[in-house]
Amino acid sequence: MNDSNIAHTSITPPSATGELLVILGHAPHGSSLLREGLDMALVAAAFGRRVSLLFMGQGCWALQPGQGEGALGQKGTQSTLEMLEMYDIDNIMVEAESLERLGLESSDLVLSVSVVDAASVQQAIASHTLVMNF
Repeated sequence: MNDSNIAHTSITPPSATGELLVILGHAPHGSSLLREGLDMALVAAAFGRRVSLLFMGQGCWALQPGQGEGALGQKGTQSTLEMLEMYDIDNIMVEAESLERLGLESSDLVLSVSVVDAASVQQAIASHTLVMNF
């Protein structure tokens, strides 16, 4: 077979070359969604994807110190959060309105975060090629 007759196309979809935004809006306990979102972010970063995290709503509770095991032996989030730096996940945003609603201060969180307003949240969503919501 002659190679010149074969059409060469990329098997990588265009979305695989952009950045990934993982939105974490569920509480750390009560479901596995937040942990699954963090795990997915780590896997994507391990495969070379640039990953940003956005904590919103009840997901902000995961950033409180001392997030150990939950009821029924649910894995805590603190150990996973400590691994983010090792995977070069350093763009970590928290929605300002959620912090205020929950009575949290960014200085009390276990990670250094960027506090963003609603307009910045919309800009972050629009500027990422892939957005996953957990």
